[in-house]
Amino acid sequence: MSALEFPRPIDERQLTARPISVEATAEERKALARRFGLVAIKNLKATVRLERDGEAVKAQGRLSAAIIQSCAISSEDLAVAIEEPLALRFVPEKHPADEEIELDAADLDEIAYEGHEFDLGEAVAQSLALAIDPYATGPEAERVRKEAGLSDEAASGPFAARAALKKP
Repeated sequence: MSALEFPRPIDERQLTARPISVEATAEERKALARRFGLVAIKNLKATVRLERDGEAVKAQGRLSAAIIQSCAISSEDLAVAIEEPLALRFVPEKHPADEEIELDAADLDEIAYEGHEFDLGEAVAQSLALAIDPYATGPEAERVRKEAGLSDEAASGPFAARAALKKP
């Protein structure tokens, strides 16, 4: 296991039917905010049920977080609540002999692990990263666009020049 910001190792030999909750500490949230380029992460929690699926372990549950991110246009702080379902599969890592493989949609949410432990915390952190809107804008975005002389996409898109030619 690597030393990441939010480690929560789970031994696949110790699975129970009880849901597992993981919650990031203040220090972990601060480190994850740095990693993801956020102003802050106010809370990060996930509750999942783990169950065997052949050699794999299925994890299904819910991720909730409260983050502060910068507006993509004005840089103002935006408070964002994230509520996402989690559906992951932890699979034992296989070492194919340099062969080409094809992935289908179900393979995209698989996380390989070595030995008997997988990191639920890192999987939750990566799921949070995927849920963050990198182009989030706040209430001041339009004003800042206008002040900077930027127009909206419709006014500057590929058909804007054509529309200008049609004007008398």
